[in-house]
Amino acid sequence: MAEETKTHIYALRTTANREDQVMDFVSSNAQKKKLEVFSIIKAHGMRGYIFVEAATAVEAEQAAFNVPYARGILSKEVEYKEIEHMLEQVKIEKDIRKNDVVEIISGPFKRENAKITRVDKIKEEVVVELLEAAVPIPITVKMDAVKVIRRETEESDDEEKEEEEFRMPGMKIKTRKK
Repeated sequence: MAEETKTHIYALRTTANREDQVMDFVSSNAQKKKLEVFSIIKAHGMRGYIFVEAATAVEAEQAAFNVPYARGILSKEVEYKEIEHMLEQVKIEKDIRKNDVVEIISGPFKRENAKITRVDKIKEEVVVELLEAAVPIPITVKMDAVKVIRRETEESDDEEKEEEEFRMPGMKIKTRKK
């Protein structure tokens, strides 16, 4: 059986928005120096820090030594449970269908209502046509950039409910025979 080495996670402070470059430099440094660095992690939504999984603190420091935009390894080791919620990204399935009326929530058409004309689940994009536009122009946006306001099938159900609401209890409806 192979001997399992205990790994430690260390936080490496970086210049904001330069995390990817620092990861590349640290990775190449670790390979050149043959250091025991097992993984380098950029946590989603965490700017200015990356995480280095290494055998010892010295190994992590050596990997980050003389790396541009790296500010230094934090002295305290990071526990996995502290960063676990940032690493495990849960994919939320959005139920967006053709002919849905949506509101665009980001981008240049923010707060505009539109109708879905096509859904591409692989690319996670939708093609919409703005409702208030004089000429319908198809616009491709990410699924994250839209919020469903109402469904085409729900509209017919809502109309039937409205008709029922206006009837008084005990009221008889007469129909004419043709």
